[in-house]
Amino acid sequence: MKVGNNVNSQAVNSELHAESKPPVPKWQRTKQMLQYREAGIGIVAVLLVVVFQLLDSSFLTVANLKVVFQLSAEIAVVAIAEVIVMVLGEIDLSVGNVFAFAPFIMYFAYEAGLPLIVAVVVGLLSGVAVGWVNAILHVKLHVPSFIATLATLYTVLGITLLMSGGYPVDTPGSGWIVAVMGGAGWSVVVWAIVIGIIWHFLLKRSRFGIYTVAVGSNAVGSREVGIPTDRIRMLNFVLAGLLAATIGIVEGFNVGSIDPLAGGTSLLLEGIAAAVIGGTAMTGGSGTIVGAAIGAFVIAALNDGMNLLGVNAYLFDVVLGVAIAVAMIINIRVVRLRGTIR
Repeated sequence: MKVGNNVNSQAVNSELHAESKPPVPKWQRTKQMLQYREAGIGIVAVLLVVVFQLLDSSFLTVANLKVVFQLSAEIAVVAIAEVIVMVLGEIDLSVGNVFAFAPFIMYFAYEAGLPLIVAVVVGLLSGVAVGWVNAILHVKLHVPSFIATLATLYTVLGITLLMSGGYPVDTPGSGWIVAVMGGAGWSVVVWAIVIGIIWHFLLKRSRFGIYTVAVGSNAVGSREVGIPTDRIRMLNFVLAGLLAATIGIVEGFNVGSIDPLAGGTSLLLEGIAAAVIGGTAMTGGSGTIVGAAIGAFVIAALNDGMNLLGVNAYLFDVVLGVAIAVAMIINIRVVRLRGTIR
């Protein structure tokens, strides 16, 4: 009976103690929220939405949001491709041109008589092949990733223009494959969400993700503890090529045509910008898929919002440059605040 009474009294005391705890102040909750690496770019995204809606009430309509999300989807997937190599302290400049290269490989495979589903796989494998070449050049031949992927950028661009003659073509086939691969409504956005969720958990929860971050933080130390650093680097470059090929094919089916000049350096730089302002360090060792996705939304919202307001298209680059600088300043402030909280 004494034991039972002691247990009951302890439970009552713990409940009274819990009830006597003072509520957490709102300012402290705000600080706790700012501990997240994505907080800075999240604030920028919310401010952009509010400003553009106040300036033009059509910004938050369903039709316009569809445009924003579709544009942010392709930027986000390219940004994810950049994140997985930037976490290693590397960069991939070829993804923007793989975006147009893979759909053309798919198109000519279909024209050669292959079934559409097989042609799609061939197109995806072409992205894998470019990633593998990047990996060989960088990991095995020790060419800096900037130079290695710059070389494949121009090579892939040249091959794409030679194959296409510089002219766009209609996407092949019809039926459920076309619908799933981007032809149906919001399918591009769905693809981006699925890819983002998969890569978020891969980078945060899987052994592969842990190894990737470890290699980017300290390659020598990682090798000494038995992590296959070369294999991790090669796999990330290959997967970056696969991601670029995937979103290129999906976008081709979405718009109904394949353009040899689609993507390119413009999409590449937008992807890098989204990754960086989203909180991924170019020096390696840390990266965030969620932040990259929010960064992609910010860039797409800027583009769409200025179009709605009738702002000169040439001004977009100026605004984007300022936005990157502002977002980075906010991120730096948030990081410092996060350090003081700890």
